[in-house]
Amino acid sequence: MRVIRQERLGGPEVLQLLEVPRPEPAPTEVLVRVTAAGVNPVDWKVRTAGGLLGPPPFSVGWDVAGVVEALGRGVTRFAPGDRVFGMPRFPREAAAYAEYVTSPSRQLARIPEGLSDVEAAALPLAGLTAWQALVETARVGPGTRVLVLGAAGGVGHLAVQVAKARGADVLGTARPEKHAFLASLGTDEAVDYTTGPLAGRVRDVDVVFDLVGPEAAEAALPTLHDDGVLVTAASGSGLGPLRDAAAGRVRVIGILVEPDRAGLESLAALVSDGRLRPHVAETFPLADAARAHERGETGRTQGKLVLTVG
Repeated sequence: MRVIRQERLGGPEVLQLLEVPRPEPAPTEVLVRVTAAGVNPVDWKVRTAGGLLGPPPFSVGWDVAGVVEALGRGVTRFAPGDRVFGMPRFPREAAAYAEYVTSPSRQLARIPEGLSDVEAAALPLAGLTAWQALVETARVGPGTRVLVLGAAGGVGHLAVQVAKARGADVLGTARPEKHAFLASLGTDEAVDYTTGPLAGRVRDVDVVFDLVGPEAAEAALPTLHDDGVLVTAASGSGLGPLRDAAAGRVRVIGILVEPDRAGLESLAALVSDGRLRPHVAETFPLADAARAHERGETGRTQGKLVLTVG
């Protein structure tokens, strides 16, 4: 089978298309014939720095959609031919940039009717990040006032829809040329982050969801009322300074997304209800994974990038 693998750290040119043996599912795992694989910022961050995967060689990619090809011993949830999607093994290696992937069966869910495989591949990591941050961590519900930093991006555009589905009032930051896109997602107010500090323009927010970085998160702290919560995808050394800046007035919580079948099924239910739809900005063949990374690293993607396989 074909797989994208890298032998050293570096730029997108280190991603190589190789032929390797097809994996076999272990007990409680399924073998998935991959039809599409989502591309996320963590993919190129791992490509350049290794991160939790350590030194190369390794294969990047976690978002996967496809068809169950074979079952390992003990699997009862799926049958060959089922369409499935998920984010297996994160943050350990999943090697989703490939023609076949093995996954623990309970880290996958069925693709809902009406959602294409390409759209399904765009959903797991970004959608679960939004779900786990807003629903399970911040407890967003009817009347909650939510500010999403980076609302037009891969996680952000899904976070807007998840928050709206929960009954929240949603504000989102983006460049002016993306405001129409935010409006199409249901955003109540689009905020141009290029025209100066948010403080004074945005007030009395219950929840800030930061998808930009520590500097933007710190600038958004004054928008929160006392006892509000800032949930950030930043981790490690970025959390300490944020908590210092918050000075106990608001809570600062760092999140690292986890594989979650229940969360996937909740997202699938929102898709079936017409309240959630991933936006795919562009697709690339598997062999063009390096070009997809180059496109993503510009930081200007609206929605998600997806690799098509097969």
